[in-house]
Amino acid sequence: MNLHYVALGDSTTVGVGDPMNGSSTTDLSGAGARPGEGWRGWASLLADSLASTHRVTFSNFATSGATVPVVATEQLPETGDGPIDLASLIVGVNDTLRSTFDPGRIREHLYECAEQLTNRGALLLTVRFHDHGKVFGLPRWLRRPLWHRIEQVNVAFDDLHARYGGIRLDMADYPEVYRRDFWSIDRLHPGELGHRKLARAFADELAVRGMRIDVRPELDCAHRSPSRWADAVWLVKEGVPWVGRRANDLLPWAARMAVTQLRPGSSPLAANAEVQRLEA
Repeated sequence: MNLHYVALGDSTTVGVGDPMNGSSTTDLSGAGARPGEGWRGWASLLADSLASTHRVTFSNFATSGATVPVVATEQLPETGDGPIDLASLIVGVNDTLRSTFDPGRIREHLYECAEQLTNRGALLLTVRFHDHGKVFGLPRWLRRPLWHRIEQVNVAFDDLHARYGGIRLDMADYPEVYRRDFWSIDRLHPGELGHRKLARAFADELAVRGMRIDVRPELDCAHRSPSRWADAVWLVKEGVPWVGRRANDLLPWAARMAVTQLRPGSSPLAANAEVQRLEA
């Protein structure tokens, strides 16, 4: 059986966090990185697993730093116009970290991708995102607005799944997502174990739907999770500068939201209305 699988998305689908060179402390900025540039990742692992049974054509169009509009306007056209059997569409976290965050535009672009891919026969592979702020250990005042944005992306994916079907993994259903060894040194990208578990979860769901897969993705890892010392070194060299670059986008908005919620007599309903105003 021939199987055409295309992958769209951001650095997680590129494979950032799962280095081919064996280093667990590689620079994970991945600026402009594309699949095959030193990264393996869950999509490649899934494709290899599918190839144990099928003749697989795998094309990974993901790029690091991609937002939903980038996927729709740049990656989607690269897939051509022929039939597709599987299409993964995992993107949206980068959008939540930018001042240009627009949930309406995100929804429109996601629907555009889903409609075109499913019209070509693709079974969609998507996710529902977990609370990234909990993984990062962010302070409550910053974690809450970030989660609010992530939930708006999740709602768009909920509606997309209800309309176009496919396989959707709810990351919050997997307790290991909140364990340190799931993540690479930056805690934003899955590490080797995280990528393997993601590939395995999709393979298991495909098998439930009747797709024969002789060899499921392995969960055994060749590399250890970053040590506390490596964590600390990375935080100083890479983490703090990354936060600084993002500060101009997310932090002013988060601060305004925090002030709104702390005003005397403010109610959750009023705070939510203010959030919607700020997002507009």
